[in-house]
Amino acid sequence: MAVIDLILLSVARKISDLTAWGAAFIDEVLRWGALAIAALCMIVFLGSQHENIQISYAQSPVDTSTTPPTIGAGDATIPSVAEITAMLRDDPVVRLPGSVAHWDTEVVAAAIGDSGLRILVTPPGIDEASHERLGELDDADIRIIGTYVGTGTIAIGSSHLDDWRGKFAVGDVTSDLQVIIAELRGQPKPETVDPFRWREPTAAETEVVARDLRAGGFHRAAGATLEAAPENSPAFPDGRALYVALPQQPFGEPTPEYGPALARLFPDTPIVVMYGNWIEYSGPHAADFAETAGAIFYDRAELLLQRAAYPQQAALTVYLDQVTDVRYAGLADRPLPYAPPDPLDVALPALPWIFVICVLVFVGLSLRPIVGTPADAGVRRAAGSAPAQLAALTTLAVEMSALTGRRSEAPLARALITLTAARDALRTKLPDQHVRSLLRTAEKELDVAARLLPYRGYRPAEYFERQLS
Repeated sequence: MAVIDLILLSVARKISDLTAWGAAFIDEVLRWGALAIAALCMIVFLGSQHENIQISYAQSPVDTSTTPPTIGAGDATIPSVAEITAMLRDDPVVRLPGSVAHWDTEVVAAAIGDSGLRILVTPPGIDEASHERLGELDDADIRIIGTYVGTGTIAIGSSHLDDWRGKFAVGDVTSDLQVIIAELRGQPKPETVDPFRWREPTAAETEVVARDLRAGGFHRAAGATLEAAPENSPAFPDGRALYVALPQQPFGEPTPEYGPALARLFPDTPIVVMYGNWIEYSGPHAADFAETAGAIFYDRAELLLQRAAYPQQAALTVYLDQVTDVRYAGLADRPLPYAPPDPLDVALPALPWIFVICVLVFVGLSLRPIVGTPADAGVRRAAGSAPAQLAALTTLAVEMSALTGRRSEAPLARALITLTAARDALRTKLPDQHVRSLLRTAEKELDVAARLLPYRGYRPAEYFERQLS
């Protein structure tokens, strides 16, 4: 019987050793595994913090290799320097045949005041010899070529669609003249005036245009230079659009706004209306691209359209190319191609939280051998080293063995086995964490046994508190 007890005791001791070693091994795996996961989360998260902006929907079909048009010499001419000088002496404002620029005379006269400034207005597209004669003029303080306003050293440009619309739809240069006159007179920049006004076209006007659009998708009014509508322009889906070409409109009169009226007759259809070299778009997705494309086009082409006798056909072609570029940039109605969700993008917001949790797990498992658990508080207060804790717990176990009864025998026996395993671990110099794990297990068993005793004061925390006091 004694042999069997010894065998069972030895087996129990080995099981206890293996259990304690396994618990210690699991703690180490969890601790370093948490640290590895935290490091991986940090590397992935920091590696993903870079800008990756894709702003192009697809390759625009517009041929960007061609050289953009430049201001070339036209065929319009102006009189000799002597003739222009004589005309300027007789009249402070000289308007040569073919001129297209207009302004609010009362506003400009008030701006000039008694300064005596003189204005020469020439047609657009003058030849090289005429440009040279303009350079020799001394009496023309302000020179207007087409709708270009300058002095020879100062030039005025626009930056708003409203200003460009007035220039190219009706030839209005009122605001440019106000600005340049104030500059010449050394005055602050004035509040400019925009005389341009829209009006609703009459039913008869609309019907004339609509009849041609129904017949062939193109209407050309007398005086317009656009010969034919573009065919299959990539600026609009399926190349389907309606075009209206009108000449420059009379200055000082409201301009008929055909776009909205035609959009009601031809719903869901792109409609392009040209007033001289001013282009208005009405129809689907106008808010998505029309203003952007118009601003880019006129900002780039302003000088050319002002000074050259630029045909409507060329202006419309460049404008439609600009619309195509803007819409192919993904700013309009073209659906984006399907792209499967990126798991990394989905997981990235969770990485900081995973990192924090893993760091807390690592710190907690690292501090546990130092801090311990509430159950071994009495032992740690009694002695800090593992041998001292072993001695203290052994003393308590020996004293309890004389008082134990049937109910407390089992936990006390388990405690003694565990203490024996701890002693062997110390003797064989096993890791300190393993030894302390055995001691914590032994203390818990002693605590269970003490609670089953009919006597008070033998629970480890109480016993060692009494010993210290």
